[in-house]
Amino acid sequence: MHVLTSHPGVFAHGLLVTLHLSAATFLLATAVGLLLAVCRICPVRPLRLFAALYVSAVRGVPLLVLLTLFVFGLPEIGVVYSLFWTVVTAMGLYWAAFLCETVRAGVRSVPPGQTEAARALGLTFGQVLRCVVVPQALRATVQPLASLLIAVVLNSSLAAAVGVTQELTGQTVLLDQRYAQPLFTFAAAAACYVLLTLAIGRTAAVLERRLAVLR
Repeated sequence: MHVLTSHPGVFAHGLLVTLHLSAATFLLATAVGLLLAVCRICPVRPLRLFAALYVSAVRGVPLLVLLTLFVFGLPEIGVVYSLFWTVVTAMGLYWAAFLCETVRAGVRSVPPGQTEAARALGLTFGQVLRCVVVPQALRATVQPLASLLIAVVLNSSLAAAVGVTQELTGQTVLLDQRYAQPLFTFAAAAACYVLLTLAIGRTAAVLERRLAVLR
């Protein structure tokens, strides 16, 4: 226990970096995923094919392989920027494919009659999505999106494998290498991840209830 009590700042710093990494990844995934979802349901066939191909290709690649490709492959073609944001970019583009399918499933849950009524009123495709479809789809996907966010947080630990040692798992590995106490160090890291996922799940449950009242 001395390892834990004498290094609380290490775990706190690692937890903050994990939160920063996960938040940035999820925001990027949300932006790209929503755009892909719109492409998948739009009437323009080339956009639908592009989005479908993107989702199928990205979901077929392990996240660690994609991280390695971005971190070590991009410099080979002259694209160089900070390691942290390289990891965020790779993870954001990866999870965008899953978020796209989550949102698309939510769109399918919207009764077709509402879309037809909106079109009968003269709304454009963009207006139908913005005013009718997307708000209801997002309400229906609160829990799936929360599960996706939990997956983002847990899989952020893979960033340590490509050099982002500042995040929680990376800091835990460094402590273990220094003190050779894997039981206590990794148990503490696991407890941090559990607390994060519980907080996300609880927040999603509250948000889902509030949005259900608005229906």
